[in-house]
Amino acid sequence: MRMHGYARALIFVSSVLTAACSETPDVPPVAPPPEIGVVEVLQRDQPIHIDLIGQTQGSSHIPIRTRVEGVLLGMHFAEGLHVNEGDLLYTIDPIPYETKVTEALGYLAEARTMLAKAKADLERIEPLAEIGAASKADLDGATAQYNAALGSVQVANAKVKQARIQLGYTEISAPISGRIGITKADVGEFVGRDPNPVVLNFVSLIDPIRVRFAIDERNYLRLARQYRVMDKAERARRANKDSYDLILADGSVHPHRGRSVAYDAAIDPATGTFTLEADFPNPERLVLAGQFARVRAEIEEIKDALLIPERAISELQGIFQIYVIDEEGGVHLRAVERGAKIDRLRIIEKGLEAGDRVAVEVARLRPGMTIVPRLRSMNPDGSLVDQAPPVGDEPTAESEGG
Repeated sequence: MRMHGYARALIFVSSVLTAACSETPDVPPVAPPPEIGVVEVLQRDQPIHIDLIGQTQGSSHIPIRTRVEGVLLGMHFAEGLHVNEGDLLYTIDPIPYETKVTEALGYLAEARTMLAKAKADLERIEPLAEIGAASKADLDGATAQYNAALGSVQVANAKVKQARIQLGYTEISAPISGRIGITKADVGEFVGRDPNPVVLNFVSLIDPIRVRFAIDERNYLRLARQYRVMDKAERARRANKDSYDLILADGSVHPHRGRSVAYDAAIDPATGTFTLEADFPNPERLVLAGQFARVRAEIEEIKDALLIPERAISELQGIFQIYVIDEEGGVHLRAVERGAKIDRLRIIEKGLEAGDRVAVEVARLRPGMTIVPRLRSMNPDGSLVDQAPPVGDEPTAESEGG
């Protein structure tokens, strides 16, 4: 019995050892390198723009003033609509001024009568003085009377002209073509003398629409220096170029570009800004005077600028870094100096070279690791698109923020 128990124990131990030797130990599988999106550095001549706050106004903004006082008898336009140069806008009671014209004509007739009498007296005395039948004093007196009467006629003529001019002011016409505003006086109201209205309305020429805006001293100096280094031909080209964009209050871009038409003489010391004005074609009359808008101006152009997506840049303690991918997929951390932001792109002033490839998915990256680069291309605004999408998928552009 003891022998049999010993044999059974030996067989059990042998089977356990055999099973242990036959099993293969578990080895964790090696993870493949991750697939990461990369882009090639974009190199192009890049204009740099700044946005300046401005306000629209008519390229001509003319107040409609009454030049004579009286009761407003008529208003001959629709408020807020277009009027043409010469259109009748207002009429003021003309009767007092017609009376002044009649009175002035009466004075003129009296002066002409006195002139005729003085002329007749002079013509009668002149031949008598020549033969000694009239004294020299009589001749001098007649001559003086004639000259005085002639002056009275001239004064009376001037009074008639002035009275007629004032009568003409009772009809107020549009000085320019443009949009007319809301009237400041109603029919039946006395106008033309404070505290009653003197300025009755405004007419604004809004095609082109003018925008007044200001630029700070720093950017003014950049513009001035850039202009100084231009040659004469380039200056002439810039002067004839529509170089401004108008961004409206809703964020839309006005379809017509504008150009500078006026500059201030000096920088305002109170605000430290330099004032400019630019005209923008406005044939649809969509933009009205008095709106706030932004003027986008080109301040300089960087030749062969290097740009990458803003999302490819990370920051650590004030140092901006990117991941550059070499030909073998190796990941290298590199510090860079940033320039201006253009849409979703950022100009890199230092730390990159043309032809470098930069990772745009930086969350999983560490320096020294190896990846499988997935090359992506960029639209002009910096949004990304896959160059080689997976089989069966349609290529799609991504609207990715930076």
